Amino acid sequence: WQWSAGTGIDPQPYFRIFNPYAQSKKFDPDGRYITRWLPQLKELTPAQLHDENYLFNHTVDGYPQPMLLHKEAAQRALAYFKSHPKGS
Repeated sequence: WQWSAGTGIDPQPYFRIFNPYAQSKKFDPDGRYITRWLPQLKELTPAQLHDENYLFNHTVDGYPQPMLLHKEAAQRALAYFKSHPKGS
């Protein structure tokens, strides 16, 4: 968590934005961890679990839709950090 927040001894540079969808696809390709702790998602295929557009555009009973599209939010954050250099 410290690495993600940029507060550790080797904080991430601003241009490295953590992508939870890419991480879940890489480290939980079958969705076993996700569906263990979020059983409301057990009916989704692994491809659907790791697809932010699918989750954003479909309703899953008992599970809230994402509030934003990560890809768009990451682009906005990157643009902000580029336009506000450290110390300005």
